[in-house]
Amino acid sequence: MPRPLRIEYPGAIYHILSRGNRRQAIFLDDGDRHDFLKTLGEACQKARFEVHAYCLMHNHFHLVAETPDGNLVAGMRWLLSTYSNRFNHRHQLCGHVFSGRYKALLVEGDGGGYLRTVCDYTHLNPVRAGLLKRENRLLEYPWSSLGCYLSEMKHRPKWLRVDRLLGEHGILKDTAAGRRELENRLETRREQEGDPRQWKGPGRGWYVGSQTFRRKLLKRAQEKVGSNHPGATRKEAVHERAEAIIAKELRRKRWSEGELAKHPKTDAVKVAIAARLRRETTMTVEEIARRLRMGTRNTLSAKLKQWKRTHESIN
Repeated sequence: MPRPLRIEYPGAIYHILSRGNRRQAIFLDDGDRHDFLKTLGEACQKARFEVHAYCLMHNHFHLVAETPDGNLVAGMRWLLSTYSNRFNHRHQLCGHVFSGRYKALLVEGDGGGYLRTVCDYTHLNPVRAGLLKRENRLLEYPWSSLGCYLSEMKHRPKWLRVDRLLGEHGILKDTAAGRRELENRLETRREQEGDPRQWKGPGRGWYVGSQTFRRKLLKRAQEKVGSNHPGATRKEAVHERAEAIIAKELRRKRWSEGELAKHPKTDAVKVAIAARLRRETTMTVEEIARRLRMGTRNTLSAKLKQWKRTHESIN
C-alpha cells in the first residue's frame, strides 16, 4: 500500500507520536531520556523546529512541533536516526529502535483551541498512562515540557516556544501568576475528566482542526507529486537555507562562487563551511561534498572528524 502523504509547508504544526519497535522501550533509563532531549535540541537547531510540547514515556514519545521551513520529514529523519544510533551505541545493541513510520497529525494553529488540545493532551499523558498517582501533581513528572512551562525563561531550552500555548489558554503574560494559572487549569481538567483510561486523544485521523483547515490541507495534498512521497519540494527549504549559509560565508571570505572549484578539496575554508552546513542543516555529507566541490563523501567525512576534534579541543 502507498504511504500516507506527508503534507509539508512553512509554519505547519504537527502532533507527532513515535513508538518503539514492537512496542519495546525506547528509553531504558534517565540517561536515554537526557540523550533524546539533547538530540531533539540539535534537531531543532538543524531544522529550525519550534517545539510547543513534548512528553517522553516508556516506549513512545509525544511531540508538538512547528516547522517554519516546512521540513518535517528531513528533521524527523535526522532526529530518529541519530537518537537510534546513540541508543544502540550506548547499550551495545543493534537494529531498529523505532517502529515503522511515526504518526504526524497536522494541527490547525490559527485559533480554535486545536493547538491547546494537543498540547494539553501531551502534558496529561503521564496521568493517562498511570505514571502519576492521584496525589501527585502533574509538575512531578520530570519528562514532559510542562515543567519547563512552569519555570522561568532562563531555565527553559531555547527550542521550546511557550507563547502560543499560553495565548490559547488566554494567558497573555509569561509571569509567575500566568504559569500558576496554566498549572491550575491542567490540574482542574485532570480532575474533571475522571478516569484517565477513558480519555480520548486528539483524534485518529490525519489532522486536528476545522473543516476549513481540512479543505486547505486537501488542496495542498493535491498539488504534491507522487503517491508515496511529497516529491522534490520537501528539499526546497533545506536547499534555500544551505545556499544562504554558503553565500554568507563566501562574502565573509571574499570568495566568489567560482573559487569553490579552484581551491583544493580539503581547503580549510571549505571544511569550515561544510562543518557549518552539517551543524545547521539536514544536508547529507555526500550532498555537501558535491555542492562545495570537495570530492567524495569519505574524503569530507574524514576532514569533518578532524575539524571537530580540533575545534572541540580548542573550546
